[in-house]
Amino acid sequence: MAEQKPARSDSGMNLGFLTGLFRQFRLVWLLMQDSRVPLWMKSVVPLSLLYLISPLDFIPDVALGFGQLDDLGVILLGMALFVKLCPQNIVEYYQNQLEYGPEDDRETVDASYRVMDEE
Repeated sequence: MAEQKPARSDSGMNLGFLTGLFRQFRLVWLLMQDSRVPLWMKSVVPLSLLYLISPLDFIPDVALGFGQLDDLGVILLGMALFVKLCPQNIVEYYQNQLEYGPEDDRETVDASYRVMDEE
């Protein structure tokens, strides 16, 4: 008999998207504060934010909804580009920090185990 997967809810999918987006914002924030990331890489984020106040738009803001979507898309694209340009070891360091917490707070547990029969 095949296992049934739980039904996927739209609210769970939206929550996952928002959580990922919030994590991406935090990652960008940490990378922007790191002195090991070159200044020219850090300029990508402010330039994408500058697009918000620029009079030039791919889709004019008078088109309600669609005009704001291109602004959001440019900001998200700028953040993704910034993360891709940053040195990989620094990005991985901060991703681990966001996932598991600061290294100072982590504890190593030294334990032993035994395998028991399945009866």
